[in-house]
Amino acid sequence: MGKKRVIKKTESSAASTLAPRAAASKGKSFKEGRVSIYSSYNNTILSLADGQGNVVLTTSAGAVGFKGTKKSTPFAASKVVETLSDAAKTRGVERIAVILRGIGPGRESALRSLGTKGFEIQSIRDVTPVPHNGPRQRKVRRV
Repeated sequence: MGKKRVIKKTESSAASTLAPRAAASKGKSFKEGRVSIYSSYNNTILSLADGQGNVVLTTSAGAVGFKGTKKSTPFAASKVVETLSDAAKTRGVERIAVILRGIGPGRESALRSLGTKGFEIQSIRDVTPVPHNGPRQRKVRRV
């Protein structure tokens, strides 16, 4: 089996492991943001953008660790909101505007979870595309 090795951390190695996280959180800090929730029958995707509309981070139920049909559940959507809200809090986000899209099962639970995370929700906008009968249909085929 061999000897067991014990690695002792020094102050310089501990400081080097914490430096990238601190630099990443300082990179883009802003007070107001936009959260886009896209909920389909297969997945729930959340994006956080700054005031100008530049997407800062995005996460989905698949990225959190859910697979298959579990990605489209309301529970998975609430877990996605949890990971997004933690990242948003480290960036200093306090007020958000929510943009909803899609008709999946995780839509309502994602919105409710955002409300409980302590953000000040300024507006909720639904931009789900709605069909309006489109172009003229083809004539009936005669055999």
